[in-house]
Amino acid sequence: MRQNTFKKKIKKQTSPKSQGKNIFTLIEEKLNVRGILGEGIPVKFVPPFLYVALLALIYIWSNHRAENLIRKIEVMQREVEDMRADVTTLEAEYMLSSKQSEVAKKIAPLGIVELNEPPIKIKVSK
Repeated sequence: MRQNTFKKKIKKQTSPKSQGKNIFTLIEEKLNVRGILGEGIPVKFVPPFLYVALLALIYIWSNHRAENLIRKIEVMQREVEDMRADVTTLEAEYMLSSKQSEVAKKIAPLGIVELNEPPIKIKVSK
């Protein structure tokens, strides 16, 4: 009877160029990060970096809000101008339709005519 054995894994032959050379290794070599930071990031730089990052986020958020507010203001100004034009048109139509001659033209089909003499004042004695 045969004994159980493990299969041996065949290693792929890799070229010496690709051994341990990924994109991060290449960036690290090109930027010389170890020369600047040593073996790691000094802890004393973390709080100022986080503070600057927070300020940058607040600045970006503030600009984003300001731009949105400006867009909303411009839309509202356009709507106000449209409404102002509508109101002016309606006022002009109303003023025209409330003239005595225009009213007389509108009620002529009903048989009502305009008076040619002024109204008479009636006085009642007590």
